[in-house]
Amino acid sequence: MKVQGISAITLLVKNMQSSCNFYSRIPGFRLACGGPSDHFTTYEAGDESKIYLNLELVNNDIRSDFGRIIFHTDDVDKLYSYLKNDTHISKLIYFETEPADASWGERFFHMRDPDGYQLSFATKIRKSSVES
Repeated sequence: MKVQGISAITLLVKNMQSSCNFYSRIPGFRLACGGPSDHFTTYEAGDESKIYLNLELVNNDIRSDFGRIIFHTDDVDKLYSYLKNDTHISKLIYFETEPADASWGERFFHMRDPDGYQLSFATKIRKSSVES
C-alpha cells in the first residue's frame, strides 16, 4: 500500500467570498460544493486523478503557517502570466517569486493566496532535443 497523491487539502479562510473569487478563477479548479456564501466549500481539480481543495470559514485570526501546497500545472509560465495579468486576481494575492528553473527539474513560482497561504505552481522541465 502506497500514498499516491494528495486527496484533499483544507485551508482555513477569513473571507469565503474573496477565497472563492480567487480559486474559481484558476484554470482547472471546479466548484464541487459550497460557494461564496457557505461555511465550507470544495473545489476539485484534475481529470483522471482528482484532488480536492476545501475552504473552511473561521471567525478568528488563529492560524499557523503550515508550509506550502504544491500544484503541478502543464505550463507554469502561462499560469503565472494569467494570474499576474488578471486585475481581479492580482488584487487578491501576492507573488513571492517569478517562474524560475529549479535544480530538482521543475520550473515553479511561489505566491500567497488571499489568506496568506503559500502556494507553489510547478511544471516538470522538459529536456530539449540537444540535451537528449
